[in-house]
Amino acid sequence: QVQLVESGGGLVQPGGSLRLSCAASRFTFSLYVMSWYRQAPGKERELVALASAGGSTTYADSVKGRFTISRDNAKNTVYLEMNSLKPEDTAVYYCNARHSVYGEYWGQGTQVTVSS
Repeated sequence: QVQLVESGGGLVQPGGSLRLSCAASRFTFSLYVMSWYRQAPGKERELVALASAGGSTTYADSVKGRFTISRDNAKNTVYLEMNSLKPEDTAVYYCNARHSVYGEYWGQGTQVTVSS
């Protein structure tokens, strides 16, 4: 059974930093596009950052220059480094794995709360 397990969420003050991790298992991680999404209360889930199988990255405008996505194919793990956090970054963050042929998987989510 495919697993995506997120970790690293928590409570942080505005301006602080967090690093999220997503450990993947039971699929060929290196072939998949890996992404981070987030969903705030009362809002739709939105794409935060994406790392292609080839290593290229894409970011939502709201996080450009503050967040960095990276992947370690040897460890089957994708990371999201979040700096200069703002209250509006508060959301549940989800890891996503997607392949055009083999389908899509989601993690269970990890809560990030930015508050003083």
